[in-house]
Amino acid sequence: MGSIVISANATLDGVVQDPTGDEGFPHGGWFEQIAEGDRAAWAKLETDEALGAAALLMGGRSYEWFASRWASRPGAWADRLRELPKYVVSGTVEDLPWVNSTILTGESVAAVRSLKDTIDGEIVVYASFGLIQTLMEHDLVDEIRLTICPFVLGEGQRVFRDVGATKALRLVDSRTLGDNLTFVSYRPT
Repeated sequence: MGSIVISANATLDGVVQDPTGDEGFPHGGWFEQIAEGDRAAWAKLETDEALGAAALLMGGRSYEWFASRWASRPGAWADRLRELPKYVVSGTVEDLPWVNSTILTGESVAAVRSLKDTIDGEIVVYASFGLIQTLMEHDLVDEIRLTICPFVLGEGQRVFRDVGATKALRLVDSRTLGDNLTFVSYRPT
């Protein structure tokens, strides 16, 4: 049975919106401001995570964003992302240009439950914050991994909003990445 792992970058106040500045959010591009040494430590963490994953799960907009940037990028991390099966939860995406991609059909919660039953290993969810809300609301998340960046934006979409009832979590890992980033991992209790 697979386990769903949320993997996200967030500001200290939990904002995940527009980390690269592509969406027009007034505070967008915050992730691009992290120091070079911190970025290298983060890239190693992300590469290791991809090497340990069995599949990726994304919403439609996130899939299109990642496919446009990673489908032809060189390097071990990009190679691994190409190799991984990618599952897309979307009612609007029809074209799947990134190799090894499949659209999950039917009702999204049932489709994800079925995917968990068929995949052995970690199913990593990048970005896809609408999908994350649904997964959290239906108790389908097995682990949450956050890389916290040293910025406070004061506004913007946060990684968790409208998840229904309180979700109790336990810390399973925490460490510093580079000089300024913090990695934390939680699992539901």
